[in-house]
Amino acid sequence: MKIGELTGDKGRTTGHQAVDGVIDHELSASPQNYELWLHYQNDWTPGLRNEIESYISDTGHLDEQQTELLYDKYFNSSRFSAHVAQTGAKLASELTAALQALNQAGHRTEEFSGHLDDAAEELEQSSLSPDKILEIVSKLSSATQQMSEQNAELTKKLEESSSEISDLREHLQTIRTEALTDALTGVANRKQFDNMLRFRTHEARNLGYPLTLAICDIDHFKSFNDTWGHQTGDQVIRFVAATLERLALKDHLVARYGGEEFAIIMPRVTAEEACDILERMRKAIEVKKLKRKSTGDSLGNVTMSFGAAELTDEDSCSTLIRRSDEQLYAAKRAGRNQVSVELQKETRAA
Repeated sequence: MKIGELTGDKGRTTGHQAVDGVIDHELSASPQNYELWLHYQNDWTPGLRNEIESYISDTGHLDEQQTELLYDKYFNSSRFSAHVAQTGAKLASELTAALQALNQAGHRTEEFSGHLDDAAEELEQSSLSPDKILEIVSKLSSATQQMSEQNAELTKKLEESSSEISDLREHLQTIRTEALTDALTGVANRKQFDNMLRFRTHEARNLGYPLTLAICDIDHFKSFNDTWGHQTGDQVIRFVAATLERLALKDHLVARYGGEEFAIIMPRVTAEEACDILERMRKAIEVKKLKRKSTGDSLGNVTMSFGAAELTDEDSCSTLIRRSDEQLYAAKRAGRNQVSVELQKETRAA
């Protein structure tokens, strides 16, 4: 079941099961625990099911402290915001220190310029004694030495600030990348997918480009997981993600959409063109013979089903997702391990 299917009898059954799960583990009936269990039982959030099952395996149950940690890890954006705020404050502090150093240097330069002006006025006098000239030269030498030392100190401060600012910028980029990347596979996560789909839809409409969305998942993955275990299942998911990423076009986005489900945003590509790209992906996955890393046992062949639809004038992001999802189900109904693409209100199986 997908997140968008929480309506009708299936939706009610899913909701009741989530409530039962919360009650069975004697958890408080909070919205957070309900959301956590919905995602757990339907495997909507990558990594969550494995972590909950690990907790249950170790202790036989979940407690409120564990669910709070899980909710904060998988659903709460406050930690990300705190990291950004903290890093931004440090960055502002470093920039302020650099500006203050430059301001001080400006004042020192004005002082040195004043010393030069005073010396020039005194040297213009025709009746200066040798001792007076030596005094003027000594003052200029002292001022020049002081200015040189201050410049060296300024250079050091600016170099330190520049290095710190560079590190903070890299840290911000790391935080941003982690927030938008699926931890298991390294491809885009659901948040980045949602953002990019909105952007590409807007772009396609404004510039008149075609846009195709593909949704795909691994065939019979649940039985595969039951046979080989979640760690081996994760190995397969990583392989699939890497294959999709390798064969996607440069400006296309591969995202992990759910547990074993992926989405591919394909700008400037028609549904017919997308069919050929997806077929190459399907074949590349099908022919690969996988082995279990821990034992070397053969896992056989993994297959995937693909569904895709092209953006129309009437589409929103949600209807484009729904139409692509319908094509995925068409591929599965037709026997799996194939590509189903909606072409001009017709479905073509490749």
